Amino acid sequence: TRKRFLNGDELFSRWERKEQVILAFWHGRILLMRFAYRGPKACVMNSIHRDGEIITRVLKRFGVSAVRGSSTRGWTGGLKGMLKAYQDGYDLLVVPDGPRGPCHQVKPGVLQLARATGASIFPTTYAAEWKVTVNSWDRLVIPLPFSRVTYTVGQPITVPTDASPEVMETKRQELENALLSITALADASFTK
Repeated sequence: TRKRFLNGDELFSRWERKEQVILAFWHGRILLMRFAYRGPKACVMNSIHRDGEIITRVLKRFGVSAVRGSSTRGWTGGLKGMLKAYQDGYDLLVVPDGPRGPCHQVKPGVLQLARATGASIFPTTYAAEWKVTVNSWDRLVIPLPFSRVTYTVGQPITVPTDASPEVMETKRQELENALLSITALADASFTK
């Protein structure tokens, strides 16, 4: 694929300054997100199911570490693993509507990670000029060979370490709205 970035300067400058970040992206846009990552090392939470082991092995070949757990099973262990990875210098990759949806609805786990680590969340997505969209809960986007791909990055979102439940909900909505907005922007980059 041929890749370009929209609004990535702030994220790239953070990596140049060796600042750790959290990248958040929809489950349906997961396939090419590894190729958007330009930081030194990344970690993602992956399912403890049997197919999660296969995904973990594939991610390892692409230089991405994984901890096992999900919002539906093993969340506590997964959260501890992600916090440990952050302490070890990893950026965190989070799919806030995974592993089973609902599609395009942010769950609070990514905000809990941001509150605990102090890292900024960067909403990130991609769109493809030529693609197949799978008829699944997440509407997985699969770019076709030789397609142009536009990666789009939103403004960073920070969560105070002392955030109240009301602030956490406000930040959750902010992230959800940002992801919806940048996804629409990325998709629109290929419409005439």
